[in-house]
Amino acid sequence: MKKYILFLIFPLVLISCNGKNEIEKEIDKVEVGEVEIVRFDDVFYNSKPEDLPKLKKAYPYFFPENFPDSVWVNNMNDPFMRQLKEETDKEFTKFNTLEGDLESAFKHIKYYFNDFNTPEVFTIISDDESQRAVYSPEINMVAIPINLYLGKDNKLYDGLPSYQVQTFEPNQIVPDVVSSFATDYIAPPKNRTFLALIVYFGKELYMKDVIIPNTTDAAKMGYTEEQELWAEENESEIWRYFVENKLLFDTDAKLAARFVNPAPFSKFYLELDNESPGRLGVWMGWQIVRAYMENNKDVTLQDLLNTDAKTIFDNSKYKPKK
Repeated sequence: MKKYILFLIFPLVLISCNGKNEIEKEIDKVEVGEVEIVRFDDVFYNSKPEDLPKLKKAYPYFFPENFPDSVWVNNMNDPFMRQLKEETDKEFTKFNTLEGDLESAFKHIKYYFNDFNTPEVFTIISDDESQRAVYSPEINMVAIPINLYLGKDNKLYDGLPSYQVQTFEPNQIVPDVVSSFATDYIAPPKNRTFLALIVYFGKELYMKDVIIPNTTDAAKMGYTEEQELWAEENESEIWRYFVENKLLFDTDAKLAARFVNPAPFSKFYLELDNESPGRLGVWMGWQIVRAYMENNKDVTLQDLLNTDAKTIFDNSKYKPKK
């Protein structure tokens, strides 16, 4: 009997893979031009104060008019910023792989969003730990603060919370760019329920599924592989907790701090808290969105992004994996 089952399953797997490959073949044909990363950090820190007028003319978006020139001069000479630049130069010498990964992501974005134009990509140095790689549609630019992607063990991150530092890996650059891109296309939540919030972020993660399909789920979430495995193994228990405590349609603002915002762990107020990764509400929202798209094959990505959370949930037929 097992042999017959295998024969039945194998063609289905082939059909599924072939269908996915056909889309990827079409995406490969999309023209986005060559992606070249401009090392603005090199340009800036190899310049002198007297070069500022030339720099401001060439890169006006990096020099807001409301800041006096003294800000930029101080930045050029600041010992800490110089240290950031020095450490960054040790870790990043070539960007061939990153350029290829960005080109692939841009091809996928262009395939699903025809109005997308390939942005210019720049590397910068930033002393703002919350400033991640960002896509700015207004000026069609991607800015990557590469000193925030040196690897979690880099000495520059000593003293920072481990849950934050684990996202300071090079493999987080492209997912962060996609997250930034996604915010301009996902309809904001229509209400303040916990369900609306987690489905909103679930849509963002689903965009990563289609735009960077070869990226691991852990990297899409900013999890370690162990944290992703923990979420997968405890999916049914997490879901049971949400349902039994009637959290889905709760509007308590504290739920965001417990299950959505970056944190060392999620807050169930149970013994398992210290074992859990943070943002498990976001992870669950992702699984709901995935189930919805799996069970509604005629729904396009654009349709998904504009569909309200309750409709998605009601039509997802979501059931946690046992």
